[in-house]
Amino acid sequence: MTVYPLGVIGPWEVVIIALVIVLLFGGKKIPELMKGIGKGVKSFKQGYSEVADEINDIKKDVEKPEPAKKIETTGEVKKED
Repeated sequence: MTVYPLGVIGPWEVVIIALVIVLLFGGKKIPELMKGIGKGVKSFKQGYSEVADEINDIKKDVEKPEPAKKIETTGEVKKED
């Protein structure tokens, strides 16, 4: 007998869940349901990607060193008394 850690779904649980879904939604509704879930996952990934890109852009802006200031020199040397 295989013991699964708490929170992990074993193979029998997957079979039972699949049977319940088939009984609740019927064979014809499952493709529509999966299509909707796929669109939701795609939308979530797209939103996550956009947020990650914005965070990376902000990190790059923060990590950029400021350009060195140009100091003008006259070529004269001051003598100290």
